[in-house]
This record gives sequence, C-alpha cells and structure tokens, in this order.
Amino acid sequence: MDAHKAIITNIFNNSTLIEVPFFQRSYVWKADLWARMIEDMEYIVKTNKPHFFGSIILKEGRRPHPGENFTDCRTIVDGQQRLTTFLLFMKVLCLKLGQSTTFDCQFRIMGQSIALRHGRNDIEAFERVMASTSADKIDNPAPQSRIIEAYNYFVDHIDENKLNIMMVMMNAQFVRIDLNADEDEQQIFNTINSLGVNLTTSELLKNYFFSRDTISEYEAKWASVFEKDDDAKSYWDTEIETGRMKRAIIDIFFDSFFQIFIQNKRYNISNDDKIMYARVDSLAQSYQHFIDHYCGGDKSVILSQMKDYAICFRTIFNPDTCGVSIPGTFGIERLNIIIFGLKTSTLIPYTLYIAKNVDSEDERNAMYGILESYIMRRMVVHSLTKNYNNLFTSLIRNEVLDATSLVAKLHSGNDATTYIPTNEELLDGFQKSKLTNLQARGILYLIESYIRPANSATLLLGFDGYSLEHLMPKKWRNNWSACASDEIAKQRDSKLLTLGNLAIIPQALNASIRDSDWTTKKSGKGANKPGLEACAKGLVTLNAVLLEDEWTEEKIDARAKWLHEIAKTLWNIQP
Repeated sequence: MDAHKAIITNIFNNSTLIEVPFFQRSYVWKADLWARMIEDMEYIVKTNKPHFFGSIILKEGRRPHPGENFTDCRTIVDGQQRLTTFLLFMKVLCLKLGQSTTFDCQFRIMGQSIALRHGRNDIEAFERVMASTSADKIDNPAPQSRIIEAYNYFVDHIDENKLNIMMVMMNAQFVRIDLNADEDEQQIFNTINSLGVNLTTSELLKNYFFSRDTISEYEAKWASVFEKDDDAKSYWDTEIETGRMKRAIIDIFFDSFFQIFIQNKRYNISNDDKIMYARVDSLAQSYQHFIDHYCGGDKSVILSQMKDYAICFRTIFNPDTCGVSIPGTFGIERLNIIIFGLKTSTLIPYTLYIAKNVDSEDERNAMYGILESYIMRRMVVHSLTKNYNNLFTSLIRNEVLDATSLVAKLHSGNDATTYIPTNEELLDGFQKSKLTNLQARGILYLIESYIRPANSATLLLGFDGYSLEHLMPKKWRNNWSACASDEIAKQRDSKLLTLGNLAIIPQALNASIRDSDWTTKKSGKGANKPGLEACAKGLVTLNAVLLEDEWTEEKIDARAKWLHEIAKTLWNIQP
C-alpha cells in the first residue's frame, strides 16, 4: 500500500484509466453535496490555498485490451462519488469558460476516451454528459439519472466568474492510496471508513467474479438469483444479527457457502489458511486466495455450484418465520426460530449443507430435530456456545449426512464446549438456570408449540408475538407475603428468575397487574387491565398454573419438573 498527497493532475495523467467496478452501486450524491462542492471550489479560488477533498483508494487493475490506449488501469475502491462529482463540476466549468480543450487534455486519455469509466448503472449517463459540447441542461427522462441531475445542477448554479480552472486543479488535494493486486481492499476500506457504509462481501465478489466481458454469465449465475425481482433483492439485503454485528443475508450466504467449500478434504487446505478463511471481515479476499491457491485460478469451481446453493439457501432460511405459527414436529421452521429468533447463526452452514445434500425430507427433518435438541438442551443448562463454529464445520468436513451419524458425532464430544447435557443436568437447568429473556422465551415457545393440540381453538402466534412474564414478580415485596428472613428472601429472588416461574404471553400485562398479588394477577382489574386468565388463554404451558390458588417457590419447582418432563422427551438424543 502506498499513500501520498495528490492533486487532481496526479490522479488523472493522460495515460491511466480509472475504472469503477462494473457492478458497483450507483452514483448517489444529492444537491446538498453538490452545493458544498461549489462552495469549496469558490473558497479555493478566493483564498488560493489548498483544500482537502478526502481519500481516494485505487487498486491495481486489469491489463489493456488490444486497441485500448491507456498504459495503466486502476480500479476505484473508494472515492467514486467525489471523483465523479469533481469531473462533472470541471466539465461544466470548462464549458462555461469556453475551455473544453483544457478539460479534454486533462481528463481524457490522449485527448480521446474519458479517463474515468463508470460501471453498469451509470456508464451511459456519464458518457452522455462527458460528450456534451455546450453548457446547457440535458434531458433527464424517467427513470432519472443522478449523474445527469448533478450535471444540470452545476449548469444552473456554477458562477464561472468566481472560479479559475488552474487554481482549482492545483489546490484541490486528495490522499491517494494505491493498493497492489494482492492487498485486501475490503479491510482497508472498512478501516478508513469505520463510521461510514462498509463495502459488502457480495459487492466485492460480484465484481471479482464478473466483468464487462461476462455479462451473460452474470445474468445467468448472479442476477437470476440475487437480483431477480424486488422480493429477491429485499430478501438478500435483509440484515440480521450475528453475534455483535448485523450482516446482510447475502453476505451470510457467501460465508456459509465458503465454509462448506473449504471443509472439502480434496483441497487439503493448510491450517494457516483455514485461520485466515475464518475471518468474516476479509471474506472476499479469502475467496480470491482460495481460488488462486487451491483451484488454479479457476473461478468456475465456485460459480458452478453457487446458484444452486443460493436457491437452496433462500428456500430454507427465512427470518420471517419468527412472525408466523410453526408446527410442533421437527423441521426447518423450528430451526429457523433457533437461528433467527434465538440468534444462533452458527447453525447456518451445516444446515445448508444438509438441505443441499440430503435428498430424503424425512431424513432432513430428523437431522434438524437432532440439531434443535442439541442446541436447546445446552441452552437450558446455560452451556458455552463459543465452540459451535468448530463443531458444525467439523460435521461438514466429516460429511455427516444422516441422523445416525449425527447423533454419534455429537455424543463423541465429551468436553464442556460440545457435550450433550444429561436428563439430570437438564432438570437442574430448569430448576436453577438464569437465562436471558430471549433464551427463556425460545425454550418455552418451542415447548408450547410441541404440546399445543392440533385442534386448539386458540391459534399459536409466531415467536415474535409473545413476551416473557414472571409469574411471581420481581417486585413481589410490594404485594406478596413477606419471607421469614433476608436469606429466604434472597432465595426467592433467585428462584423467580428460573424457568419454572417464567411464561410466554401474547399481551404484556399492565404494570399495576404485573406486580399485583397472585389473585389479582390472574383475574386482572376489569376489561382495561386484563390478567393472566385473559391474556394467556389457550397457552398449554400455563393451563395448570392458572388453576393454582397461590403461587410459591414450591409451585415454581413443580412447574420446572413438569417442563423438564416435556423437554427431555421433545429434545431426546439417544446414542
């Protein structure tokens, strides 16, 4: 990486072509930034002092095709918006001052083709304004181009009497950062723009796999899946929480797809490279490294399977599942609740591997049920999750594609990071674990869906339709009987946080009801302040609770045991 101060003549030098990646997002600047550009240019001329316009990141690009007149090509990683705006401004200014030759000498290669070549979305409009021979506005029919809009704005607002071309070109300063072909533009861009919009893995990969010369392949293998229609774009652009960050589903797909690929033993990937490939912040670079070092540079190794895996991915993974009723039997719907509702995205690569490679629906559902049972047992006992990535990628690496092998593999892990809790540990978890509200809600929701009768008169809502309620309230001291000692009170405080005292209800209770005595909490205070009997109607996990005349620590323990009996049957993993 080479970083240095540069004026515009150091960026456009008559022999270098700067290319916007062909599939890069469109030009997006608006009037406020165009106005700021004019103000900055007038300031330069008024003071005759340098003015900083930000950084430009350029990466070593392709070699010239026969007949092309440039000697060097650079791909623009960051700075597309400001360089585009700068050239639009200079084009209009030169036209207004009658100095088109100055523009052509500086911003065209050998005075011919424009030195900034735009991508697929803006190339037609950009070349149209660059070909203009008079400082007149250009027609901009729908769908309107922001490029032409910017050009027309400058035609209307530039006052050539306040500007000087040479002063502008000599004092408009940038920081130019040049990357060689092997450097990771994603990491550098995201570091420099840590408070802005990061480059996404999918954007980098689209421009890596396809080019101006492979449009038909792009249409067949990319656009037909990821950009097919508005629904497809909306799905792939949806952001979900994965650990401490939000990521677009399309980037999660490419991460999962890559993990499946690199677990294949045929590639014999080194341990050092596996460590590098595990980093999501440099995933696009990892794809390129993998193709160069393990596929002989053959991109078709990835592209030949990408579309089918992407179609499979969209078929099975759906965050919207959290908003609809799910079946009580094992299947992908319940696993979607665990992945998206309970934020266990580490399951995605192996689940995708199963969905793509196991033909039998019964076998797939059996495997999904085993994964649900494994995750939920460990959640109840509050086990660590930090080794899940290694566990699930090992299942891919060992080609575990049937229920029997999956059970055997899970039972073979005896350390704390992978073991399957016993029924006794599961009971201890129901009686003692203090989980997050999200975890408790998930456990109770999956149990409720399992025991809900098929002919129930009350519809099971989606996971997101329920909130968590403490049956014995945290503020029990206000309206509940006092404890004999402070020690017993502390024990009660601890007990009311466990699963036996927690419930899912579709309507949060009024604060005055939530902390009331047990009788009032059940019956409520009239129609405007309903209690549990009204809010929890039809919930099987609360049927027996609402028959209780009092709610005590002993009742909490009894309910914990009842929930455990259901859970050990539901989440049964026999070796």
